[in-house]
Amino acid sequence: MAKVVFLPVLLSFLLLPFASHALTQDFCVADLARGDTPAGYPCKSSVTALDFYFHGLAAKGKINTLIKAAVTPAFVGQFPGVNGLGISAARVDFAPGGVVPLHTHPAGSELLFVIAGTVAAGFISSGANTPYTKTLYPGDIMVFPQGLLHYQYNAGKGPAVGLVAFSSSNPGLQITDFALFANNLPSAVVEKVTFLDDATVKKLKSVLGGSG
Repeated sequence: MAKVVFLPVLLSFLLLPFASHALTQDFCVADLARGDTPAGYPCKSSVTALDFYFHGLAAKGKINTLIKAAVTPAFVGQFPGVNGLGISAARVDFAPGGVVPLHTHPAGSELLFVIAGTVAAGFISSGANTPYTKTLYPGDIMVFPQGLLHYQYNAGKGPAVGLVAFSSSNPGLQITDFALFANNLPSAVVEKVTFLDDATVKKLKSVLGGSG
């Protein structure tokens, strides 16, 4: 019986320093120069108000000619003040016909707020692979749960703009098309795992910069 009681008491003492640290430290501005670690960025020893300020989302991003869209992030790598706070942001600019292809953020959920234009968006659940889609207009928001495949594209005739919030200072990003066709994974392997024919795989590799 004593051993059963001892274990949770021991765990409480082991966790106490971490809980205390979380309560007494207001913030941890990332020291990007010292590099990222599995535990996150180390804290800067000296900070100013500028560390908590970011102007990078004020201007339209450079439109990618392939997807006809621009994603401008304010993750910890661009905005060190969000380090450890469980939040970050981005701006998405869509030219007519612009699209952010199927992608996932492994480390954070996403909230999209449309401020101009018309955006069609959706995500696919795991397990049942159920799609949840919606057309969004200025003032509308849509949430995309962490780790699930989702997309957005311009469903109007003019440009569209969205602001995005994430539940992580570094949510990560993996775009499915680029993961499959923008690397040197042999075409024969891609054909096996996608059920696509050889000509289609090689065409997509050529468009997206892959080889093999």
